[in-house]
Amino acid sequence: MCISDTLGAAVGAQIVPQVFWAAEDPAVNVDPEQLARKAVDRMLLTGPDIASPRAGGTYVVGMPMWMWVNESPTTYGPNSASASLAGVTVTATAKVTKIDWAMGDGSTVTCQGAGTAYAASYGKQESPTCGHTYARTSASQSDGKYAVNAIATWTVDWQVNGGGEAGQFTEVRQTNVAVAVGEVQVVK
Repeated sequence: MCISDTLGAAVGAQIVPQVFWAAEDPAVNVDPEQLARKAVDRMLLTGPDIASPRAGGTYVVGMPMWMWVNESPTTYGPNSASASLAGVTVTATAKVTKIDWAMGDGSTVTCQGAGTAYAASYGKQESPTCGHTYARTSASQSDGKYAVNAIATWTVDWQVNGGGEAGQFTEVRQTNVAVAVGEVQVVK
């Protein structure tokens, strides 16, 4: 208890809190890029939704593997959201611009898009957009599978609504899958 409360209680006086009302809001320094990052948090961006290679599949040494991802607003984009503070609103739009695939055998493949879905009519040809060919089986790997890591780079473009400042930054998200690679044995 402070002395004025004690003194006020002793003489029966009541202490009244003082309130100050300003004609204008106090100045707030708004960082538009920080608002854009807050908007990105609302998008709930994730790593790639890997369609191929599948964890349940078995792939073959020397046979081209086609790699692709399913596209949605949270796994590939585009995805947009806005955030506001002190009268400033920033809109951000995010889209995956590349996926780096660490294949588990020491090689990395960079794909500029979602990849091309394989169809049986393509036969044994290599993917025109995103693929890899294993040279060794995964038998010596942990659990007999290669640990494949797909790392998506999201490019985020942002702009202050009503014109003015704009910018760009990147975010990274990843997804892992374990892939079995075996050899075809020829029987004579």
